[in-house]
Amino acid sequence: MTDHTHDESGIVPFLRSGPPPDRTTWEGWQQWQRQRGTFVAAPRLSLEQYAALSPRRRALNDLHRTATHVNMGLLETPMSARVTKLMRGRLRNNALNFEPGTRDGLMISGGGFLGKTETACAAAAAFEQLWRDLHRQLLPGPVPGTRDLLLPVAYCRTPVRATPKGLCGAILDFFGAPHPKTLNGMIRQVRNSIRDHHTTALLLDDITRLRLHREDDQDTLDLVRELMDLNVTLVLIGVDIPNSGLIRGGHADPRTGQWALGPTRAGSSFNPSAATQTERRFDLVDLDPFDYDTTEGMAAFIDHLAGLEDRLRLLRTKDGMLTDGEMPEYLFRRTRGIVGLLKRLIEDGCREAIESGTENLTPELLATIPIRLGNVADRDPSAGEIPEIPAAEPAKSIAKRRRGRNTVFDDRGGRTADA
Repeated sequence: MTDHTHDESGIVPFLRSGPPPDRTTWEGWQQWQRQRGTFVAAPRLSLEQYAALSPRRRALNDLHRTATHVNMGLLETPMSARVTKLMRGRLRNNALNFEPGTRDGLMISGGGFLGKTETACAAAAAFEQLWRDLHRQLLPGPVPGTRDLLLPVAYCRTPVRATPKGLCGAILDFFGAPHPKTLNGMIRQVRNSIRDHHTTALLLDDITRLRLHREDDQDTLDLVRELMDLNVTLVLIGVDIPNSGLIRGGHADPRTGQWALGPTRAGSSFNPSAATQTERRFDLVDLDPFDYDTTEGMAAFIDHLAGLEDRLRLLRTKDGMLTDGEMPEYLFRRTRGIVGLLKRLIEDGCREAIESGTENLTPELLATIPIRLGNVADRDPSAGEIPEIPAAEPAKSIAKRRRGRNTVFDDRGGRTADA
């Protein structure tokens, strides 16, 4: 097998210069879309092939394998597939609706490190690609009365201390638009930017940073509701939205399951026309961790582990390394089925396996790896954006738990024979 860790010019193709794309600007969003799926994983080498490499190429291969492990991305799960299906359908339906009026929105809820943002952004990117292809076929030239730059999707993050001006500023920063001095001017600029760039989907991440006991946060939520009148699909992403207070005063429609939010508050909102007659409707969908209490949940978790295992480039890897014996139960105990924690544990475990020369993952090796979420400076712990991390088990405890066979699909009781 040929080693592809560098090309003939000596350039290492898996290294990229500069910071990662900033998706909160339209340039960064486009850069991220161009780079999606372009990473080339390290080649699969046997121990003999690895030993035959020169010291320099072995070092490059180690670096390439490490890059492969940290760039695995989040694999699709049954839970994320459900979110993706609903979101793609909502974006398409609303984009093809040319009637005036409020567009139904979408709320994506779940705990920290469950992949809400990546799932939503991937679905939005797929929609944008479809929408751009249609525009190239149907509207190949500039659209009169609009800017030439077509931006079907805008992605913004809610400021930690949200105000209507702060949220408007985050939206305007995505478009690279100027910030007027007054709030009314900023709202007008937001409306113009969304219209001029033909934006059909607006993703507002970290929406549960809003604390509705503060008037600024209440006014910011009123602004969010008003944005739904701009013929744009509003996608709100946050931690445990049902218990955050964002849908306080709303009610679930028993026929459709949608949440209907009442009109904004007259008199205290930033908008003098806040007493609108239109209810804002949202579909609320949860992105849950893996469930290990049912046969279906166990099978889904093991399938996910098999997908991760296929992407690993350890020299002593073997079929069933993550899916056989006690490993599935151990990984679930360490991560509670949270995909982001699982990914971090596997990444750090692979790094240790390469550096130590073991080139294999075992419960004993992973027991020495604490799950550290170092790059969380942009997350708000008080909003639940950082999950509780289970403690690592001592190696002695793991040895005591060893069994002679895989018990993943054993009947745990609690169900009748005809259940």
